[in-house]
Amino acid sequence: MNIHEYQAKKLLKGFGAPIAEGVPIYTKDDVEAAISALPGPLYVVKSQIHAGGRGKGKFKELGPDAKGGVRLAFSPDEVRSHVEDMLGNTLVTAQTGPEGKQVNRLYLEDGADIERELYLSILVDRETSQVSFVASTEGGMDIETVAHDTPEKIHTIGIDPIAGCTDADAQKVADALELTGVAKEEGMALFKNLYHAFTFKDMALLEVNPLIVQENGHVRVLDAKMSFDANALFRHPDVMELRDESEEDAKEIEASKHDLAYVALEGDIGCMVNGAGLAMATMDIIKLYGASPANFLDVGGGATTEKVTAAFKIITSDPNVKGILVNIFGGIMKCDVIAEGVVAAVKQVGLKVPLVVRLEGTNVQKGKDIINNSDVDVIAADDLDDAAQKIVKAVKG
Repeated sequence: MNIHEYQAKKLLKGFGAPIAEGVPIYTKDDVEAAISALPGPLYVVKSQIHAGGRGKGKFKELGPDAKGGVRLAFSPDEVRSHVEDMLGNTLVTAQTGPEGKQVNRLYLEDGADIERELYLSILVDRETSQVSFVASTEGGMDIETVAHDTPEKIHTIGIDPIAGCTDADAQKVADALELTGVAKEEGMALFKNLYHAFTFKDMALLEVNPLIVQENGHVRVLDAKMSFDANALFRHPDVMELRDESEEDAKEIEASKHDLAYVALEGDIGCMVNGAGLAMATMDIIKLYGASPANFLDVGGGATTEKVTAAFKIITSDPNVKGILVNIFGGIMKCDVIAEGVVAAVKQVGLKVPLVVRLEGTNVQKGKDIINNSDVDVIAADDLDDAAQKIVKAVKG
């Protein structure tokens, strides 16, 4: 689960991180109070969407020459003008795709005199099985570009999970960022606080880009991005309250209500599979035969007819889906349950695209009989390879 920048900063402030004063803006009626709450004369107006590249983004409604989604303002009138431009309009960035995202919230923040911009993140390093800091002196830029063009400027510092972030670890991060004097002293304290926040709140990613050194020598978290481990959110109701469903795919929200593992993708073949590994293999073989999956959907091992019906409805609600592949290997999951769910779903929502069903495992014959004895128009498949070829052929005509 992701949260907005202003929410992440408020959370980090509770862990002792140096954060500028700022006020969220939800409607244009909030502008005057927000301006009054900050000292000025320099303000920063920031679009709040769950996507990076906001500063370089463009608003669909304002034309290609308009400023981006993060703007400086040198007077209250400029703040008002930027809010008028940004709030409620659609921001397109490198991470949103061409459809963009509507800006429903802004963040008005006190400006800063910047001397240096640095990059810092904390993540789970799967190569070392450790929580690690990633640090670079090249902050404020696309970190993927830095890693590609100048990989020597990216430093990874792994943290022993038993010892936690020690003074020695903080020293390594400070050295990687080439901090000195007051900035180094404050940075070392900050790194330990950030690590504590990351582990205590069960984050999957904490990114500060940029972390700045101001002209007065002090450090400040200028931007913050947070992602949380969804499996641990039951321990953090305060974090759950920060969820903004308007930033999420409606199909993924509906799937979560039924405890379905669903991720929307950009292809045109909908997939309903049981088991994450089989789901990944199904998507791979669809790609192998020249098409692309529209989703990852794992109905799990103990799905009911109602759960399968819900999954089918979610797939068919995607306008990009031109065909559906149901691929079930029944172990704990029974093939007849899947078959009942597919038939029930088709009767409820209708079927306007080709449907290929491959069943194997527990109660497979019962499942096939249910489908064969129904009036559902299904293309039967013998195995995964056969199923993938048939659905790709049906979609491509």
